[in-house]
Amino acid sequence: MKELLYESLVNTTEGLTLEEMILNFAAAAILACLIYISYRVSHSGAVYSERFNVSLIMLTLISTLVMNVIGNNIALSLGMVGALSIVRFRTAIKDPRDTAYIFWAIAVGICCGVSDYMIAAIGSAVIFAFLLLFGFVRNNDRIMVMINGSSEAQEEIERRMEELYAGRALLRVHNVSLEEDASEYIYEVSDKAMRRSEQSNGSLQKNMAEIKGVINISIVRQDDEINQ
Repeated sequence: MKELLYESLVNTTEGLTLEEMILNFAAAAILACLIYISYRVSHSGAVYSERFNVSLIMLTLISTLVMNVIGNNIALSLGMVGALSIVRFRTAIKDPRDTAYIFWAIAVGICCGVSDYMIAAIGSAVIFAFLLLFGFVRNNDRIMVMINGSSEAQEEIERRMEELYAGRALLRVHNVSLEEDASEYIYEVSDKAMRRSEQSNGSLQKNMAEIKGVINISIVRQDDEINQ
């Protein structure tokens, strides 16, 4: 009985010994920690999810587990594909870059599961270097400028916005209320154009305060992360 139990532990899957499986999981755990560090260091979003980062480690180990189970068994691999095909994952990915980390974790798990440690290590090192290099690249945020004023200030508001942003302020909405004798402007300005204007002409609030009839100014910063 003891010999049968030992054989079942040592030869759990075809072609894999207990030592090989432990080595596969050890290599996967080390590379998963590299993925964890890369995501933590290069994350540039406003909200960092520690749980998602930990799930990347779990995903790497799970992929290794699946590959250890499949081994060279073609029938089992086809059954695994069929089982996974009926599972639907509804987790929303807020940052498109997170998808790359998910595929990275799965790829490392697959490589470690088939004992291709060299491919997993070299590939992870290259990906880690590129993500550190480009991980701090941020989107050019869009800024919505909403200006409320009287009807008599319309021409001056349009002229001042054209002057401040050199024609780079895109007019999205222009509402006019005839009953209240008021108008509303909504401009879209890039973050780069906004910073250039502030350096050259001062703040937008200060410039609009000089126009007679301006009632209210609102500035809303938009980016892909918040919109989603």
